[in-house]
Amino acid sequence: MATRAHNFFAGPAVLPVPVVEAARDAAYDFAGLGMSIMEISHRSKEFDAVIQDAQRDMLELMGLSADEYAVLFVGGGASTQFAMVPMNFLHSKADYINTGEWSTKAIKEAKMFGTVNVVASSEPEQFNHIPKNVVFSGDADYVHYTSNNTIYGTEYKHTPDVGAVPLVCDMSSDMLSRVYDYSKFNLIYAGAQKNLGPAGVTIVVVKKAWVEEKAKDGIPTMLRYKIHVSKESLYNTPPVFPIFVVGQTLKWIKGMGGLAAVQELNEKKAALLYDLFDAYPEFYKGTVVNKEDRSLMNVTFRLPSEELEEKFIGEAKKQRMFGLKGHRSVGGCRASIYNACPIESVEALAKFMEEFMSANK
Repeated sequence: MATRAHNFFAGPAVLPVPVVEAARDAAYDFAGLGMSIMEISHRSKEFDAVIQDAQRDMLELMGLSADEYAVLFVGGGASTQFAMVPMNFLHSKADYINTGEWSTKAIKEAKMFGTVNVVASSEPEQFNHIPKNVVFSGDADYVHYTSNNTIYGTEYKHTPDVGAVPLVCDMSSDMLSRVYDYSKFNLIYAGAQKNLGPAGVTIVVVKKAWVEEKAKDGIPTMLRYKIHVSKESLYNTPPVFPIFVVGQTLKWIKGMGGLAAVQELNEKKAALLYDLFDAYPEFYKGTVVNKEDRSLMNVTFRLPSEELEEKFIGEAKKQRMFGLKGHRSVGGCRASIYNACPIESVEALAKFMEEFMSANK
């Protein structure tokens, strides 16, 4: 295989090399069948083993019981979940925390189905921090928040204390990146293409009892969690190839030593860049105001001028460092260093950043 580039794209994003290799092989000949994984029936025993392994590995990594939680693999991206969650569970009102573009979109969708209380928002400060000391209504149908904000580089390091109210989280960009108490959530969803796999499949981990007791029935079949739980994600033809890749990624995480090992590596990678911000704040200015809110996944920063930022991105590309341009809505620079981003890539970026500063300050 040719030398891999340094991939800092925010999503679709870097995948582990062993996973890419397994996907390549399965795309041509899966399980010795003489057929691609994309050519076999989703009802076959071979694919049944794939999806059941992925569901079992997901729950094992999260420390959850299959008796209590279901793992679903659905289409439509996390953007469909913005509507699907309130469509199923918003009976009267829900509490939402607004920390960026994706939670803003989730709020917009939820308002179509009931009353939405935006109990906290960092929008007035351009989403540069995680809101603290949030007061929840206490009698909402659920509380929704986004754990990591890819555009603004903020990340929750704690789980909001919502009491007995069901907790829902969009974990699209940091799911399984660290040790976490996932049992505090009634529902977690994540578009796979940022930290767990390719575009085309969305992961939903949901408490079965909540679905049985609180999910509505009078909504379109494909948007009902009850259907997907009862059919174990096989009501319709699922996105078979992306599910295979997610399953391989889960096995890779287990092979790395699980979430504790992954978290340790992610913290080392992030420190390589944030230490530069702290050492040279006049040249590399992080966009997140509180250190405790800094994302381990998406490192966002500005240089002294837009001209220098453009030069930085251009020169990085010449060194096969891709994806460093900030989101179009905010500009600046961003390095997405998800689970699969090798520490060698982050070390190379940190070295380049020091050299670039020396040549341009």
